[in-house]
Amino acid sequence: MEQKERQILVSVIGSILILGGYSLYVYHKYIAANPAIINDFKFWGRAFLILIPVGIAAQIVIHIVFAIVNKIATDEDLSTVDDERDKLIELKSIRISHWLFILGFFLAMGSQALGMPPWVMFAALLGSGFIASVISEGAKIYYYRRGH
Repeated sequence: MEQKERQILVSVIGSILILGGYSLYVYHKYIAANPAIINDFKFWGRAFLILIPVGIAAQIVIHIVFAIVNKIATDEDLSTVDDERDKLIELKSIRISHWLFILGFFLAMGSQALGMPPWVMFAALLGSGFIASVISEGAKIYYYRRGH
């Protein structure tokens, strides 16, 4: 497995662990005690605003630990140079991620247009962002293996 592929895999696993851990924390701390809070816009706003810096900080820590472990295991530094192929793969995966999130956004807004509870909209937004991220990283692995 190529170094870029390992980095992508670590990123995907980190995203899954971060979202899963944060979701469990929020559920046990807030939703389990008060199920009615799930329809509160203030709760969802806070939950999203806290998730963003927590996710960013956790990803930074995960990538630092990965760099250290990679250096110990392979005695190689992480590549800091991106060639044209890397940039093209990044652009293709960003395009895929963008369209998937936009689809999720429309589904979230459609849920509100159909009169569904507010939590459906927020779950759709969170889910589409997560799915877009994971599929984007999967597309990167696919393109690296394919050679484009």
